[in-house]
Amino acid sequence: MSRSLSGHAPVGPWLSTAVLSRAPALGGAAAAATLAASAWAALDPSRAGLSLLLAAVALLVAGAAWLDAGQGSAKEVTLVAALGGVAAASRVLFAFVPGVQPVTVIVLATGAALGPRAGMGVGAVAALVSNFFLGQGIWTPWQMLGWAACGAAGGALRHVVVRRYAFAAVAFALGVVFSGLMDVWQWFSFYPHTLGSFTVQLSRGLPFVLAHAIGNVIFALAIGPELRRLLDRHGRRLRTEVVWQ
Repeated sequence: MSRSLSGHAPVGPWLSTAVLSRAPALGGAAAAATLAASAWAALDPSRAGLSLLLAAVALLVAGAAWLDAGQGSAKEVTLVAALGGVAAASRVLFAFVPGVQPVTVIVLATGAALGPRAGMGVGAVAALVSNFFLGQGIWTPWQMLGWAACGAAGGALRHVVVRRYAFAAVAFALGVVFSGLMDVWQWFSFYPHTLGSFTVQLSRGLPFVLAHAIGNVIFALAIGPELRRLLDRHGRRLRTEVVWQ
């Protein structure tokens, strides 16, 4: 083993390995601290927006720690990054049609084909990267969280989203849930917490909710099952190991 001039073993590689091995635990601790800060902010009703933002960040940090605990290969990470980039580009491409975007369908297919970890990663990357072009803001963590949840749902419902119409039905439901989550977040963060303001917020957002959900159905019927089968084949190749004897 090589040694430094002082006679001690170099600590660089050991330190890097130790830090990486503890990354999930550190991420969990950071998520817990952020969630505690969210609970503290929630004590003051005027800080409702800050409390929700901190809660979203805590969930994202916890999700990142869970993803980091996986045994993904470099090829899997590259595939997730590439799919996240494709989903982000598709969102930017359809930005001229309010509410219509293929991101949910791509994330759903990824989760169903490659598992919930990959689906969550693609969803979070798609929201973050696309907002560099469409505009970053306090809504970004919630969009990352919403599409990550769609990826996790794809992994949980992988035996359901096999046929075209089942895929389209799940995509429709996820479009309603995602857009509804964004409306509820905006209402709780920026408007009086009354039934009247809640009704107005939901009514105002209903056209965008329907546009997102119906757009998901169109994309799912057009490319959903084919995209899942394509990703299934890539996933099997990534999981196949060739051993030469």
